[in-house]
Amino acid sequence: MTTGATVTVTVSRSTPGSRWAMRGVLATLVALAAAPYWAGTQDLQLMSQLFAYVMLASLWNLLAGYSGLVSIGQQAFVGLGGYVLFSYAIMAGANPLWSYPLAGLVGAIVAVPSAALLFRLRGAYFAIGSWVLADTFKLVFAQIGALGSGSGTSLPVSVVLMLGHRPGPRESVIYWSAFLLLVLVMGTIVWLLRSRYGMALTALRDNEIAARSSGVDVERVKLLVYVLVGFATSMVGVLIFLQKLRISPDAAFSVDDWTGLVIFMAVIGGVGSVEGPVIGAVVFFVFRQELYNLGTVYLMLLGLLAIIVMLRMPKGIWGWASERLGWRVLPLRQHVSNASSASSES
Repeated sequence: MTTGATVTVTVSRSTPGSRWAMRGVLATLVALAAAPYWAGTQDLQLMSQLFAYVMLASLWNLLAGYSGLVSIGQQAFVGLGGYVLFSYAIMAGANPLWSYPLAGLVGAIVAVPSAALLFRLRGAYFAIGSWVLADTFKLVFAQIGALGSGSGTSLPVSVVLMLGHRPGPRESVIYWSAFLLLVLVMGTIVWLLRSRYGMALTALRDNEIAARSSGVDVERVKLLVYVLVGFATSMVGVLIFLQKLRISPDAAFSVDDWTGLVIFMAVIGGVGSVEGPVIGAVVFFVFRQELYNLGTVYLMLLGLLAIIVMLRMPKGIWGWASERLGWRVLPLRQHVSNASSASSES
């Protein structure tokens, strides 16, 4: 006679498909880490630019796609990081690579009073407020004569030579710093979303009112994310202007370059996922490299792509692929991966 049955359940985030995908990601990272040995100087420059856009899109997605903080003023932290680089290099004359942690610290500190001001606003008012804050930063730095005022300034030659006396080695150093920053930023985002804060962020993404009623400290979680994004975005600003070797208020705080295009990447890739902004950045970069010479036609094609994706794929390219094809690379939620039952008789 059967007296009972036991059920064995295995709970896991990964699936067979995602495990294979992760192997592919790791192999890609190994190849990218060795890029200075197989890629040319121009290729290293392009990959460093792509890494910067991937990080900016992923950070904006963390801010808007999960926390509901739709900012159009993230150029404030990009410009802040760039100016920390130039201030440190010109005034201290030290190796510019040390600007990365310094810019991150300054960005995090500035993010705290910025959040205290902006968090009083909601929805469209928050978005416009973040833009006004970025323009305020722009006006402040335009008044600093030691940094070139409104016309900007260039990195001193002596500081540039600290990265390498020839373009090849110099680009390799900048590329490796970009690669390490990419791994740090993306790894932190994945870790955060897999932590208990990730559960709170997922609840916020789905329904803020429900998350609040479930006991989520919404203000604390939003502040954590805003400060973290400010920290990381400022370091990305160092990378961007370390490549350019020149800075000006208009370039540093450009809403088109550092927020408008970033929002475009996140939206076409898929907001609210880790993979979406990465896909969006890659798609944008391919479009830019292949069609940039077409001038205004290139911009029209970008707009057409955005319209098609938003109409046909409301959740973005990755959201569409994930739903239709079941693709998963970095699954964040746990699920039952195996269940078996056994009966006992007496």
